[in-house]
Amino acid sequence: MNAEKRRRIFAKLAEANPDPKTELEYGNPFQLVIAVLLSAQTTDKAVNVATRRFFPTAKTPADLVALGEVNLMEHIKTIGLFRNKAKNAIATARQLIDLHNGEVPHNRAALEALPGVGRKTANVVLNEAFGEHTFAVDTHVFRVANRMKLAPGKNVEEVETKLMKFTPPDFLRSAHHWLILHGRYTCVARTPKCGACVVFDDCEFAGRHKISLDSINNLVVPAKARTQ
Repeated sequence: MNAEKRRRIFAKLAEANPDPKTELEYGNPFQLVIAVLLSAQTTDKAVNVATRRFFPTAKTPADLVALGEVNLMEHIKTIGLFRNKAKNAIATARQLIDLHNGEVPHNRAALEALPGVGRKTANVVLNEAFGEHTFAVDTHVFRVANRMKLAPGKNVEEVETKLMKFTPPDFLRSAHHWLILHGRYTCVARTPKCGACVVFDDCEFAGRHKISLDSINNLVVPAKARTQ
């Protein structure tokens, strides 16, 4: 895919959604860290349901430590891997208190050193909380980048590197949000909604025309039904 196509794709995504945001609910950078930590292999919707139970009273690392691992597990037992996530969340809160005066560090290495926090989570926090130009490559971004040929790669690191290199600088601040949302609601895993895609004309997915045609055909009402 050439640079002109990439620019048009991001321009169209920006026009459709000028100010994209994470769908995770949070009140401050600490709560963002915890929400993203909890979101692994879990939908944002499910995480939001869980965090609404304890975020009102757990606004700081000290609050979460005071809540305790057992009580936290009770609040998040509706999401996957809740036991391990509760353990990591409490450990992260303690580390923020012990090493960072209870504040979320604006530093990639320090973020990735937190229990349960990997590169993807660090990228989300750096972008969402601190405004850095980062790409959090989750399953949606990985799929979209490869399917559209926007930044094809064999693993998330390769896709991230290419997206950082090929995305026009003026779109970098919001680019990963656009791709996440595009993958979540339009360029979905099993049957992408090509007929409703705002970047259809510039996409290089080989099957897009067939899927779009099938979508149109599925809307055609059979003649027998029209006469009834």
